[in-house]
Amino acid sequence: MKKTLITSGFNLILLGCLVFLLFFYEGSQSSQTKSAGGEEIAPSGGNPEEIVSKSCISCHGDNLQGGMGPALDKIGSKYNQNEIEEIINNGKNGMPAGVISKEEATVVAEWLSQKK
Repeated sequence: MKKTLITSGFNLILLGCLVFLLFFYEGSQSSQTKSAGGEEIAPSGGNPEEIVSKSCISCHGDNLQGGMGPALDKIGSKYNQNEIEEIINNGKNGMPAGVISKEEATVVAEWLSQKK
C-alpha cells in the first residue's frame, strides 16, 4: 500500500512537470544565430528567394514558370511593386490572401517587380 502511494505521488509530480513544460515553458530561444567565428548575426528573414521557395513555388513553379498558379518569371512587366504587393496581401482569383506576412510581401513584391 505504501509503495503504491509513493509510485502514484511520483507519477503525479512527473505529470505536473510535463503539463508545465508543454503549456507554459517557452524557453530562451534567441532570434540571433552564430556564425562560424562565434559572432551573432541576425536571421535572414528578408531574403525574397528563400521566402518564395518556402511559400510560392508549389503553385507558381520552382523557376516561377507557372503551374497551378500563373507564371511569375516576367510579372514585373505586367504589374508594378505596389500592385504585386496588393495581390500577395489580398489575394486574387485563385490565390488566397495572406500566404506570407505583410513584411515578407513587401520584400517579395520588390523582387518580383524587377522580373521583366
